Amino acid sequence: MTFSARNPRHVGVFPVVPTTFTASGELDLPSQLRCVDFMIDAGSNGLCILANFSEQFVLSDAERETLTSAILAHVAGRVPVIVTTTHFSSRICAERSRRAQDQGAAMVMVMPPYHGATLRVSEAQIHAFYRTVSHAIDIPIMVQDAPISGTAMSAEFLARMAQEIAQVSYFKIETAGAASKLRELIRLGGDAVEGPWDGEEAITLLPDLDAGATGAMTGGAYPDGIRLIVDAYRAGRREEAVALYTQWLPLINFENRQCGLLACKALMQEGGVIACEAPRHPLPAMHPATRAGLIETARRLDPLVLRWGR
Repeated sequence: MTFSARNPRHVGVFPVVPTTFTASGELDLPSQLRCVDFMIDAGSNGLCILANFSEQFVLSDAERETLTSAILAHVAGRVPVIVTTTHFSSRICAERSRRAQDQGAAMVMVMPPYHGATLRVSEAQIHAFYRTVSHAIDIPIMVQDAPISGTAMSAEFLARMAQEIAQVSYFKIETAGAASKLRELIRLGGDAVEGPWDGEEAITLLPDLDAGATGAMTGGAYPDGIRLIVDAYRAGRREEAVALYTQWLPLINFENRQCGLLACKALMQEGGVIACEAPRHPLPAMHPATRAGLIETARRLDPLVLRWGR
């Protein structure tokens, strides 16, 4: 199979930027900016900030503003940056999205409105929510279809929003059976679905590319490895992409199944990119044995992250 024939504005590997903290839990902006520089040097086609893998749920509103302005100013247009602006309130999400656009964001990523384990809204309210955000901005909205929201959105509903809401044009699919959902979304949405993206930290990257994904939002530690896979696939060299995917899959699997959002910062600290890998409390630190397994698995591949800061 070949890459999608549509002509999206943004394609390729857009890893999530982790939020860096000091050992005492304060924002570490010098490490944050080194992290961004590394991710660009490692070949990221673009970046995403303030996502769940960025520990956005432990940040204050003021810290979100500090990070957004500092990162966008530091990137200075070197690559496009997606800013996550999720909020339950339609109005606040729209305001966040407008501020992100004004500061230079290329796109915003937004989950459907949810709060806690049980507070959800109907499809009609979700549609109106994204329409409100769309009216506030002139840049694309990426709908984050993630189990963490507890909101099931069918391919039919996503395609309808793409066709009916101006800026809703990108979709990060994180649900089980992502490839099947991507394929159905593309079939139903047609040209209105500008960017169907893999969102499973690359563990389903190859089947998602086969389904027509034009982008991948992964963890931020080894975009150089993910780029090898995606670039080969986009160039029509599928067998090469399969071989590369097979080569990198043990690390992708270890991150996805053993470490989650802690893997990226552990690899970055190991390679001298950032000063401290600690998550913000109450998230627990990674178990030392798990960390040792992660580093061992990564060293077999010699990713740039383990060499960039040394």
